[in-house]
This record gives sequence, C-alpha cells and structure tokens, in this order.
Amino acid sequence: MMRIALGVQYDGRAYCGWQVQPNQPTIQAVLESAIGQFIGDGQSVRATAAGRTDTGVHALGQVVHFDTDVVRDDWSWVRGINTFLPPSVVVNWAKPVKNDFDARFSAHERTYLYALLAGPTRSPILHQRYGYHMLPAGQWFDMKQMQAAAQHLVGEHDFSSFRASECQSKTPVKHLYECAIVDQQPFVYVKVRANAFLHHMVRNIVGSLLHIGQGRQPSDWMQSVLAGRNRDLAAPTFAPDGLYLVRVGYPEEFNIPAPHLHNAGFPKELMLLP
Repeated sequence: MMRIALGVQYDGRAYCGWQVQPNQPTIQAVLESAIGQFIGDGQSVRATAAGRTDTGVHALGQVVHFDTDVVRDDWSWVRGINTFLPPSVVVNWAKPVKNDFDARFSAHERTYLYALLAGPTRSPILHQRYGYHMLPAGQWFDMKQMQAAAQHLVGEHDFSSFRASECQSKTPVKHLYECAIVDQQPFVYVKVRANAFLHHMVRNIVGSLLHIGQGRQPSDWMQSVLAGRNRDLAAPTFAPDGLYLVRVGYPEEFNIPAPHLHNAGFPKELMLLP
C-alpha cells in the first residue's frame, strides 16, 4: 500500500464544503468518486484534506492524501483523476509520499485569503467568488484603523471570540503569524496565516475588521474582543463567498509542491506567500 498526495483547487460555490454529507454535494465525495473511477475495479478510497473547508469556501492550494495499491506515474494520476472531475474541481499535481505523511496532521501552517468587493452595487460577474459589502459612493474603509487592528491578532492567543459554537478544535489557542490587508479599491484582500484555524475564525476576523474600517469601533477594540474570549463580543460572521484556502505549509522533509497560483485569477502580488 502506498500513499499519494494531491494538490487540489476548487470553486466551492456549488458544494456544501469539503466533508462528505448524506445527500449533499461535497468536494470530498466528488474527488473520492473520481479517484475510484480512475483506479477502476470497483475500488474505493478515502481522501483526507489539510483543511475541511465550509460551504461556499474555495481552495487554491488544498492538499489531500489517500492510500492505494495501484501504481501510476505522477502525471497519470493528475490526468486520470481530472478526467472524472467536474470543471469546478481540478488536481494540479500528484506525488507519492512517505506513509507517515498526513495532509491534515503533518501541516504546520495554513494561509487563507479573503477577497472582498465593496461599493454601491454588487458584481454579478464576481458573485460568490468575492465577498461583497455595500458602501455608498464616495465612502471607503479606514485602512489605517483596520491595519492597526489586525496587528493585535498576531501572535499566540486564545481566539475564542472568533470561534463558531460548533467548532471541534481541542483548543482555542492558535498562533497567528500574519494578518495583512491589501487595499486595491474597490477591492480589499485580507491574508491570514496561522499554525491552524478555528471554525469560522477567518470569517469572524474579517467581519470585525470591516466593523472597525467603517468607524463603528476604534482599532484597539480588536484587542478588547480578543481578550474577552467571548464570541458575543465580536462582529457577526462574514459571508464565505470570498474565502480561499491558499496554501498549506509542511516540513521540508515531505517535499510538498507549492500551489499553482498562476491560474487563480488574482494579481500575483496579492498571494503574499512566505
């Protein structure tokens, strides 16, 4: 039995997240079906992902592993699995890995990007690819306040104030390495990089940053929310539409390829990868 790792991208709009659910379309179900059809002989596989993304969330650099006794070269895995995938999901790379590699538990960091459009009217072209926030013509966010607030989140903290009630993480303590905001009016991009994330953590952070950006609270309110360790203190959870899992980091010993970001549709400088 050998272990194969895959680099996967997907448009999450039509799916109820990564994890298999009864009678619901999910990325895991679609991918496992495609792998099984490529392998043939009625074989089934169980795919494990680095991040179990929610309904409507997208991925540019998802990493997945599965076990099989079927031997194929790397390109054959890519081409073969993609043959059975819908246009909304694609495998960018495949490679055999050590049996102690685990797409989820071997990861030491994850990077998410939230893409937001703001202005008087929404965009039908970017519908559910970008988040949207209505702002009257001539108004814009206070970027200095938002960027100052973001820095209060960097470091190791208890992020209970940004944790969904259904979160299954064993601990609310996470280490946030970076929270960067890029202003390209009428777009705002928020990049968050951490060792791990709580359920809805990025969307809750984005909601609170926008709260500050509109002048509803000063930048140091973010520090008070964080210290309060109470979800009721933070702003409402923001929409999943513009959230992308961009990259998953692993120890060098596993030699996991970088994600294929050139075909993601974002300006290269916005990827801001370490």
